[in-house]
Amino acid sequence: MSSDPTSALDLNQFRATFFDECAEVLPDLDSRLSTLDANAADSENLNAIFRAVHSIKAGAAAFNFRSLVTFAHGFEALLDRLRDDRMELSADVASVCLRAGDVLAALVDAAQMDTAIPEGFGADVLAEVEALMSSEVGRASFPEATAVATEDVEMRIWRITFTPHRELFRHANEPLLIIRELKRLGELDVCCDRSELPDLERLDPEESYLGFSFTLRTKASRAAIDEVFEFVDQDCDLVVEAEPAETPRETKVPPRALSESLPAAPRDGSERKAKSPSFVRVDLARVDRLINMVGELVITQAMLTQQLSEHGTTMRDQRVQGADELAAHIRELQECVMAIRMQPARTVFARMGRLVRDLSHKLGKKVRLVTSGDETEVDKTIVEELVDPITHMIRNAIDHGIEMPELRLAAGKPEEAVIHLSATQRAGNILITIADDGAGIDTEKVLAKAISKGIVRDDAKLSEEEIHELIFAPGFSTAEKVTEVSGRGVGMDVVRRNIASIGGRIHTNSVQGQGSSFTLVIPLTLAVLDGMHVAVRGEKYIIPLASIVETVRPDRRQIRSVAGGDVIFIRGEYIRLIHLHQLFNVAGEGEDTHPSLVVVVETENGTKAGLVVDELIGQQQFVFKNLNENADPVPGIAGATILGNGRVALILNLEDICSIASANLDRYPKSEREHGADMPDQMPAFTRASASVEPVLQAQG
Repeated sequence: MSSDPTSALDLNQFRATFFDECAEVLPDLDSRLSTLDANAADSENLNAIFRAVHSIKAGAAAFNFRSLVTFAHGFEALLDRLRDDRMELSADVASVCLRAGDVLAALVDAAQMDTAIPEGFGADVLAEVEALMSSEVGRASFPEATAVATEDVEMRIWRITFTPHRELFRHANEPLLIIRELKRLGELDVCCDRSELPDLERLDPEESYLGFSFTLRTKASRAAIDEVFEFVDQDCDLVVEAEPAETPRETKVPPRALSESLPAAPRDGSERKAKSPSFVRVDLARVDRLINMVGELVITQAMLTQQLSEHGTTMRDQRVQGADELAAHIRELQECVMAIRMQPARTVFARMGRLVRDLSHKLGKKVRLVTSGDETEVDKTIVEELVDPITHMIRNAIDHGIEMPELRLAAGKPEEAVIHLSATQRAGNILITIADDGAGIDTEKVLAKAISKGIVRDDAKLSEEEIHELIFAPGFSTAEKVTEVSGRGVGMDVVRRNIASIGGRIHTNSVQGQGSSFTLVIPLTLAVLDGMHVAVRGEKYIIPLASIVETVRPDRRQIRSVAGGDVIFIRGEYIRLIHLHQLFNVAGEGEDTHPSLVVVVETENGTKAGLVVDELIGQQQFVFKNLNENADPVPGIAGATILGNGRVALILNLEDICSIASANLDRYPKSEREHGADMPDQMPAFTRASASVEPVLQAQG
């Protein structure tokens, strides 16, 4: 007997959908399990955990993953007791739930990879679950009045006809749980319809034959009743009708008579379910290709605009108007497409609660994780690169930064430490901050360790900020001995390398005895950015528009020469000037004695600087091209883009430029700079950078 290939294909598609849903549910489940607290039980959290486990069990039953269904059923039973308040949520119960979540995730992975499960896998945890349920002294069923609202809410009578489909049990649903949930809402009368029950010889134990009629007297809302049936709405015929409040309570109604008096229930549940957002699963590679095509559209539009301007077309020309409309439509299209790939930072933050809980317990410390701004949206490609850096930094904070409880008490601090993980959007960047209230960075200890490892010279005179930077050196660690948590000098250097690979940077701030904070500054997206196109001695550069404060043509009286460089006086504020042609060693004709144009920019730490340029060419969108995959990183350069004429322009990294300019300008006297003396090669190959990356970008398309 040959199998139907179409059916097999459909089954594989459904399996893939099930595992996609598990991939979405499991991180949230792990996050919620990590926040289970015996001192502050949250019914909403317990209900969400129960629904997640139930959803996984239902899907697993459809594909006959028996081990997964068996374990999920036992876990679900424990959760059901907790949310019904028939069992206390103690620290031991929370710990068992956490381990049960790990086993559940492992069983899902095994089912997805079609790998054999070791005999007895998860049996110890399941035995603990069953032991907790059997040893727990069952509380008396709480009064039905506890599920009912206050007395001023109108009491109503609901007639419910519930006719399960034959395959109800195959989807891991159980009518008894539904009856129990309805009983929590108020006074419930149940009548069972056994008319479809076959003879014992023809009975299939995996099929459902019984129907039910309920008379529910409650103050609960219709939405609360619908929620009881939310997991079975596709596996049953359901009718819910309310009687007027003044109607006296009636006796039980035979199910057949009731079903004949009511209209047929819609099988699609359209009358029962509120309209909710619809979703389509799309392969990320297709989204990436769509974004790349939008990038090509941006480049093509820039080429058309430049060609029109070179031909001297006036603004009244219809072709120019059409080009402007095209630019507006492309920008809107780009924004819509980019929104598809955005994800909330919550997808990363949710994983960290478990890390903090497990590691603090292992080290004997008391640490609480607080998150904020987790709804901030970040490009998916960046989100995936953030997991390892944030993990390393939180591990480092717990191991090195947070003191033991007795030391915190002796220092006048709370016994429980706090790690604050936050995200916020500023201009075109996302700022992710990991802050703790621990001991801070011991600069003397860090410097001594760096000297002993040969990272810096014995006679090195470093500022506090420079000492803080030493913790990012490869092989650096202040741990006294190697453990499974730390001591090998691998971690913080990986953090910096990973953040730099996505065009980001790290700011460190620490006060000894009070704590430390690390801020990751990463771009909102790596696809398209708004920028100002400028010229410096014939070379073209792009300044990110989000960092530009203003552009001025200064008067000579505004320029001041001070030790270490020139400054410009604008509205009562002195701003340091950075001559880009000197910094980049750009040769060519230009005015050296007086800046013609100054672009005032602001860095992420709030520092302002004035970039001296020769010309403002215009503002437009640019397609960001990362150079790190094909060339060594160049200080001061964030990436590159292709202009409308096909040439390459470098995108400036303002943080790097300000740092390098500070080092160079403080080292060389003003007289040498004014007379064009050769500057040292602090920024290698700047003048050759455009030529070297141009063929690479052309090959990338």
